[in-house]
Formats: sequence, C-alpha cells, structure tokens
Amino acid sequence: MRLYDPNEAALNALRGSGIEVMLGIPNSDLQRLTNPSEANSWVQKNVRNFWPDVRLRYIAVGNEISPVNGGTSWMAPFVLPALVNVFNAVRAAGLQDQIKVSIAIDMTLIGTSYPPSAGAFRGDVISYLAPIVGHLAYAKTPLFANIYTYFSYSGNPKDISLPYALFTSPSVLVWDNGRGYQNLFDAMLDSLYSSLEKLGGGNTLDVVVSESGWPSAGGFGTTSDNAGTYLSNLIRHVKGGTPKRPGKAIETYIFAMFDENQKQPELEKHFGAFSPNKQPKYNLNFGGERAWEISAEHNATVSLKSDM
Repeated sequence: MRLYDPNEAALNALRGSGIEVMLGIPNSDLQRLTNPSEANSWVQKNVRNFWPDVRLRYIAVGNEISPVNGGTSWMAPFVLPALVNVFNAVRAAGLQDQIKVSIAIDMTLIGTSYPPSAGAFRGDVISYLAPIVGHLAYAKTPLFANIYTYFSYSGNPKDISLPYALFTSPSVLVWDNGRGYQNLFDAMLDSLYSSLEKLGGGNTLDVVVSESGWPSAGGFGTTSDNAGTYLSNLIRHVKGGTPKRPGKAIETYIFAMFDENQKQPELEKHFGAFSPNKQPKYNLNFGGERAWEISAEHNATVSLKSDM
C-alpha cells in the first residue's frame, strides 16, 4: 500500500497487518527536511515509532516535483538534500537494508519517448535529475515513476489506439530494434529505462511503478469498462516484465484505492478501485486466496506485488 503522508491513524491501523507500505513525505515538508536534524526527527516519529509493527518498505520523498512545472518548480532544489538527509536518518537507524528511500516522478520529465530505445529526459531537467539518479544508484534504490497510459491516449487518440493503451491489442503495434511492443505501458516504461541509461543509471537502476490507473468517468475515454479492463490487464501483465527487461516482474501500485470526491478536474475524482462506501468498483483478482476487508480515512495506492 502507498500512503501519501504519514497519517498516524492509518499507520496504527497497519500495525501487525503484514501489509508492506510505501510511505510518502508530502511536498510541503521537503524544505524543512533539508535540515538534517529535521530529517532525523521525521524518521524517529514516522518510521522508528512504527517499525517493525508496520512493514515499511519504501519512503517516497515528495511526489511529481519538476523543475519545469510552475506549480512545483520552487521545491525542486529541496528534493536532493531532503532525499539524502532522510536516507542518512534511515541508515542511522540501521534500517537501510529494509527501507529504501527514493523520489516519485511523472513522465513529463521525459522529452523523447518514441521509439522506447530513443527515450531521453528533457534537457532542462538533466541538472535536477542527474545527481538524484547518481544517489539512487549509489544507494541501490529504485526510482519511483507514476505511469499512466490513459493520459497519453486521451491526449493523442489519433496516434495511440485504445487497445494499445488498455493491453488489449491482439498483436505487436510498435517494433523498435527487434523488440515488439503490444502495449503502451511497456513502451513508456522502457523509454524511462532508456532515459535513465543515458543519464548514467545504466542497467543497475530499477523502476517501481508508484502509480498507474484509469479513471472510470469524467473525461475522454473514461468508462467503467475501460477502467476495469485496464486494471485487470495491468495486474496480469506486470508479472512478466518489458521487452527491454523481460522476465523481471514490475513492482506496481494501482492508483487509487478510493474515489476522491473533492478533487478537480472531474476525472480526478474517479480513479478509485473502490467507491467511498467501500464497495469494489471492479472484480479484480490479485492472484491470492485471501479476502480483504478494506477501509481507510485517507487515500492510498494498492500494491501489485505478486505475493499479495
């Protein structure tokens, strides 16, 4: 499960559950965490006070901060120092082998994505990302990436077909250096891998897909059928890897657990796998035998680890 802030009630509810957690640090806290003592205090309060009762797996330092996005660009200088300080605080607690500290990016940082082998980050984000990627490679920690085929499809339906975005294409639609792409998700993830290689990440840096989903209403191509199809196929697909990295399961989180009625624009209200009354919107099978009684005050993202 991914939590976007260290909500105490949610963390207490997770005690003893065995559910692994990606714990988010809100963007609004990053400037404060550029102070090492503040980072130590944060880790004491939100990690040490719950470990090992809560199986914290990752810490996400901010979400979708971009030096070229007007809304978040002012925070970009805080990301690397906050990342390093939280990493050092986790290491000081002796938990660096259990809890990995990273950042979550969106795909707007990629300037070239087609074909996947030509994937490259935008020139104006290189100075921001290069030292972060260097740190993650040193720490042997994956990069988190929020990957939505929905937005690529809805923004360019003339060139991107719905079956390609929903994993329902019956055949390969894109060939790239002998690799065949039957779905957009693989193409987007492999373009990110190519971008990381050009930045010095090489083949050592893994990617965890920290969000992926499809809205059921509120915009172009948003139907309950499309959303259910996407999520069902995503769950099946990520067990297998991409053409660039075949046979290696893709750790992936579904966004989101619940619909969120206070978000804007309208389609942002409809990403949930569950309605606010806790009823599932789709018949999703995660491959396990256990039945889940799921409720929470705050939104979360459901993990697709294959052992669930």
